[in-house]
Amino acid sequence: MNTLARAVRFNVVGAGGVAVQLGALWLLADVARISYLIATPIAVGLAVAHNFLWHRRWTWEDRAGAIGVAAAFVRFAAANGAVSLAGNLGVMATLVSGAHVTPVVANGVAIGVCGLLNFWLGDTLVFRRDAT
Repeated sequence: MNTLARAVRFNVVGAGGVAVQLGALWLLADVARISYLIATPIAVGLAVAHNFLWHRRWTWEDRAGAIGVAAAFVRFAAANGAVSLAGNLGVMATLVSGAHVTPVVANGVAIGVCGLLNFWLGDTLVFRRDAT
C-alpha cells in the first residue's frame, strides 16, 4: 500500500479516535465534573485502544501479521500512546489554564498537534515492515 493511501486510512481511523476521545473527555469533564487533568489521560487511553485495533485491522493490515497483538499493542502504547498522552496533557494544561480555552477545544488542538508524529511512529516503529 502506498503512503498516501495509508495516510488516508490513518486519518479515517484517527477521526473515529477523535470522536472517542472528545466524547469521553466531554462526559468525564463536563458531565461528571472530573478535573480535565484526570479526564484527559482516561480519554486518551480509550482513543489509543480504539486506534490500535483499527490501525492493526485496516491501516497497517498488510503488516499486522508480522508481530503478535500483545507486542504490537505494547509498541503502540509506548510510542503513539506516550506521544498522545504527553502532547495532550501539555497542550491541554497550556491552553486551559493559560489561555482559558475549554477542555474539549484544547483537546482538539492537542490531537492535531500529535497526529503527524503518531503517523510516522506507527509507520516506522509500531507496524514497520520488519516488525518480526
